[in-house]
Amino acid sequence: MYTKNFVNPCPDWATALLNGFSQVLLLRNPLCGLCCLLAILLTAPNLVGGALLGALAGLLTAQRRGYDRADRQAGLYCYNGVLIGILISAVLPWSAILPPLIIAAGGLSSMLTHQWRKRGGKLLVAYTAPFVLLGWATLLLAEPSANSYVEADPVYALLRGVGQIFLLDKPMAGLLIVIGMYFANPYAATWALIGSAIGGGVALLAGEAQGAWLGLYGFNATLAALAFSRQGEKPWVPLLAIALALLLQPLFKLLPIAGLTAPFVIACWLLNLIMTLIKTSKRIPQIT
Repeated sequence: MYTKNFVNPCPDWATALLNGFSQVLLLRNPLCGLCCLLAILLTAPNLVGGALLGALAGLLTAQRRGYDRADRQAGLYCYNGVLIGILISAVLPWSAILPPLIIAAGGLSSMLTHQWRKRGGKLLVAYTAPFVLLGWATLLLAEPSANSYVEADPVYALLRGVGQIFLLDKPMAGLLIVIGMYFANPYAATWALIGSAIGGGVALLAGEAQGAWLGLYGFNATLAALAFSRQGEKPWVPLLAIALALLLQPLFKLLPIAGLTAPFVIACWLLNLIMTLIKTSKRIPQIT
């Protein structure tokens, strides 16, 4: 919904921003969002400013352009801003142009999200697609960096697979995010951990040990599991989402830049199409 009423602020800006952090995980819960914000603050304090600035830019842009207040309050115009703010802060060196760049990217992510919500329909849901597009543009400006070495610890890898959703590689970050998810939706949180575990296990079987320990094969599978477990769907649905995300991930390794959350987004689009076809086929009467 689009309205010309520009004087229509959210009832609670703090809640809207925290919902934006939790919406990165496709959940709406301020306490979950607070846990995510603490995860960034305590494990990567240099990124928290970018995350907040990106979220605020997305929210203010949505308000200025008169987007539906309920959607703004739910954080739907903040979460892509959170991610692009973190990415810009992580990969670009500090300069005076960095804050305006984050503000511009956060605002643009809000407009992209709105257009996607208007035109994408039920099949091409926005998810983190605006972040992916803006993130790829950011990575083209950044110097490539090598992954750091981490110890081979299955529990740490499991938590890193969750933390990497926010570009965080500290196990404590993953733990705080998992706690937040359990506050919001225990069933979805359990599936998130299953997704991270399966992603790491598949990476080990494929000989990508360092990527597995860093959680780089866990976060897309985690997001895919979250997307299709929030409403208590049957287990085969999030399992198929995880499988699709992991099958797509090697394709994005062919790109000169990181695939970010693109495997998750496309896996969800494919599964939305599959489920729509299944529902349609059930409605077609059988000719006997």
